Amino acid sequence: MLEFIQLLKQRYQTILQQAHLESIKGVYQQRIDQLLMAEAFLRKGALVESAPLPPLQIAVVGPTQAGKSTLVNVLLQSGAAGVSPLAGYTVHPQGFCHRVRREDCGGLQRYFGRFQQLLPTQLSKDRYDCFALADSDSHSSMLPDCVLWDTPDFDSIDSSTYREGVIRTIALADVVVLVVSKEKYADQSVWEMMAALEALRQPTVICLNKLSEGSEALIVHSLQEKWQLARKDPFPEVVPLYYQKQSGLPSWPVAQQNLLQRLAGLVSYKRHARYEQELLQYYWPQWLEPIAQEHQALKDWQQLLDHMIKQALDNYQRDFLNHPHHYETFQVAMAELLTLLEIPGLAGIMAGTRRALTWPVRQLMKLGRKKSALTETSHEVALLHQIAEHALLQMTDKLRDKAEEHQQRLWWRDMSALLRGRRQELLIDFDGAVRHYHLTFQQDVESAAHRLYRKLQEQPLLLNSLRATRVTTDAAMIALALNTGGIGVHDLVIAPSLLTVTSLLAESAIGSYMHSVEADLKKNQLNQVRQALFIEALRDKLLLLPTQLSGLSHFNISPEQLQEAENQLKEKRHGLRLL
Repeated sequence: MLEFIQLLKQRYQTILQQAHLESIKGVYQQRIDQLLMAEAFLRKGALVESAPLPPLQIAVVGPTQAGKSTLVNVLLQSGAAGVSPLAGYTVHPQGFCHRVRREDCGGLQRYFGRFQQLLPTQLSKDRYDCFALADSDSHSSMLPDCVLWDTPDFDSIDSSTYREGVIRTIALADVVVLVVSKEKYADQSVWEMMAALEALRQPTVICLNKLSEGSEALIVHSLQEKWQLARKDPFPEVVPLYYQKQSGLPSWPVAQQNLLQRLAGLVSYKRHARYEQELLQYYWPQWLEPIAQEHQALKDWQQLLDHMIKQALDNYQRDFLNHPHHYETFQVAMAELLTLLEIPGLAGIMAGTRRALTWPVRQLMKLGRKKSALTETSHEVALLHQIAEHALLQMTDKLRDKAEEHQQRLWWRDMSALLRGRRQELLIDFDGAVRHYHLTFQQDVESAAHRLYRKLQEQPLLLNSLRATRVTTDAAMIALALNTGGIGVHDLVIAPSLLTVTSLLAESAIGSYMHSVEADLKKNQLNQVRQALFIEALRDKLLLLPTQLSGLSHFNISPEQLQEAENQLKEKRHGLRLL
């Protein structure tokens, strides 16, 4: 599951860089933040399942200039956290080990992943993929044994550059301390963040900083209203912080000195796996919305291809298999039958005819002409190429129409461009497949002729009648013409000898058997054309086109990948299995 969340996040980030619509940018950036949080929460699940158990993590979070770093120093009862009156001074997560050894925090580097662990003095303003971890010599009465995190703001103009570090740190926290000032507590960014954190089920305290006398009650009441609009869980305890001129620091109320220790006692990891699952299930439909649209477009594409194949096969049957003047295959079988009749005096010429009508290709190349008469003069070969070319042109037109009317315009537009670019290559490959099919199918033609000949051997009178007929002269001319390239395969359809032989057989005792052989040959031919040409050589290759769409503009997550992720989400009802 973790791998799928990372893949989804990476695709969103890549597409966001190419997006031109502001509405999409806002929505996609929000989903990227959600995916970052989900990824971090899954990583935390792995951390708390490891041994030994990691130290308690408390994160101080809030908008710019709320006084986060100052509060960290108040809680630590030291000056460990750097402070500045300038907005955006803190741009890296900084953890302070309070009565915890840094050596006991080895799992944090695995948790932060690509972020590098440094000392506070090693942090650079020019690099954001790092975090600091430092020992604290203080022993604060307000803190349990923990790592206390000072975090960057999440609402400044520059926060987008270091936002990932903020999200990772907040998702790591067992307890969240939200710091807001009387100027910042109503900001939308504050409540968007708090709404997003509800799914993490973290014990929370709100520190209301920079208060002036008499303003506390009104602001706390407003805070409660905003909390209830943003979240469904109970309103947390509020700590009012008044500025002390003597120390220059806010004063933590004596009555709440042990508040964080009490909240630490509420922390339990037993339900973390369930919370992971609930978090993913909550956001899942939103995250997968564009992938579902791509999958719908893919289904529409497959339906277009199925319709194209059906139409192409209908055209093939109408213009070849069922056409009274263009269907040549059975006539080739009948010509092969003439050679099997072994008509006296024509053995040499008929042997040449047989070579012209049978497999393999090296025998075909023995003809007087350089190219195979069977393939080059076949009406079927030319027709199949025309059908394929017409089908691809129709598909290009339909893709253009989809690009103008469909909600997935970009997907259809790019598919149209991709098909136009690959059209000639597809036709060349299809033409090669047609030629290979046409040559190999001669085996089936020979088989049909042999079936008829064996049936004729059961009827000696009919066999002798055929051998004695005057059509032998026409047969000889056909054999000679084929051998010298003077007649094409399509001319067999109207050759007098074959018309005569066909008529005699149709009116004979084996007439019904001959029609059965012809029907079987047509059926076999249709099946081979459907499978070898229109499915394998055309449809299957067109089905792969969507996988070649640019990953810069499309998610390209297959239905199989999505189904595997959804199975993982469902199969473990009380938690997720990390990959």
